Amino acid sequence: MTQDMPTEQNMVINQTTMMIKKFAKLFFIIDAGVIIFCVLSNNYIWLINTQVAFISSLFISLATFLSYKRNVSKRLENIDYDAHLFNDRDEIDKIDDPYDLYDEEEINEKKDFSASEIKDIIKEEKSRIKQNSFKNTIYSSGSFISVYRIVGYVILIFGFFSLSNNGVFNAMPYLAGLFIVPLSMLCAKFILK
Repeated sequence: MTQDMPTEQNMVINQTTMMIKKFAKLFFIIDAGVIIFCVLSNNYIWLINTQVAFISSLFISLATFLSYKRNVSKRLENIDYDAHLFNDRDEIDKIDDPYDLYDEEEINEKKDFSASEIKDIIKEEKSRIKQNSFKNTIYSSGSFISVYRIVGYVILIFGFFSLSNNGVFNAMPYLAGLFIVPLSMLCAKFILK
């Protein structure tokens, strides 16, 4: 069973990669439509603004994906599958199923809990959840403070100021270019279901 887990993870990664390729195709198809519209309407200010914003937005999205992928991969490497397979029941499970009716193995330990014991168990589980949420925040901080994302936002700011300093900045096409990637992803979620 421990050898099945990495295989399942590889299948999920392959499916994710295929989905990203579909998203990328949709991004570039919509962007090509925007380019064609700008060229046909002979509006090169719109073309420059949309493309600078699109490239910035695409780079930020790609950087976000890569940083979260790296974070998830790092966590998956640290999982001990054997320990999870043979893990003892937690306290909440003991409350929900005190007679262990839904477990495959029969355990002779059957105990009724008093109200005060249940309250103590719940307090203990809540403190574990708080510790785990803080631990999760620390582990995931690498994803939202990654070098990839910082570079993406630097490109966004640099592009904005370059357009503004050269006197070609126009807010409407810039915003349209920024929203190509998120709106494409939203549309793709409904289309590619």
